[in-house]
Amino acid sequence: AAKTRAGTGKAVNANSTTTPYIKDRGPVSWPSLFLVGIAAASLVAYYNIERERRLESAMGRVVSTGKPAIGGPWSLVDLEGNLVTNVSFQGKWLLLYFGFARCPDICPSEMLKIGRVVDQLKETHPELASKIVPVFVSVDPARDSLTALKEYSKDFHPDFVFLTGSPVQVQKMAKLYRVYVSKADETEDGDYLVDHSIVVYFHDDNGELSDCFTQSMRPKDIAEKIVEKMTAPTTVA
Repeated sequence: AAKTRAGTGKAVNANSTTTPYIKDRGPVSWPSLFLVGIAAASLVAYYNIERERRLESAMGRVVSTGKPAIGGPWSLVDLEGNLVTNVSFQGKWLLLYFGFARCPDICPSEMLKIGRVVDQLKETHPELASKIVPVFVSVDPARDSLTALKEYSKDFHPDFVFLTGSPVQVQKMAKLYRVYVSKADETEDGDYLVDHSIVVYFHDDNGELSDCFTQSMRPKDIAEKIVEKMTAPTTVA
């Protein structure tokens, strides 16, 4: 008996090599992949901008509503193994950054930016620059030994003071500054990254928090803020 195509009633030649037509949708096109990539990148950018906006708003409220609830007494050690505390920097203005030596990109970028800020101030306001100390605090004490930090320090501005300590000391200081720190899962070779807050804390010469600078700020903007804060009239409580 002759076979028929479904729904047509027309006979099909059994020896025919013709196959029913199926619409070829084809693979995903490059333009569509490009659009998906743009959308994903936009979402990531929006998330980062929104996170920084909220952080700047929160820090602004903290700084502008009396004595900030950020900071406090702490103790760590420098590259020579000497004990360093918050009191050690009395009379100096601090640019304080939390990071770790094995950070692949963000920490080096932020620290180089801080170095550019210091150099800009040395050119435009040398008297102010002489009172500023950039400080790096490790949030990865398990790997950031004094030896590791000494090697790491060679890549950055010579004015930087590098500090580390025991896990308890580092955790206490991070908590005082509300620094978010989270260790990622280890790879098969035991390596890992540390997710952490990306903020530069600016302390005045009395050890009080004066301002905070987020990742989106340019060196020029930070330098202008620093000059504004350091030259503002002193108010008597």
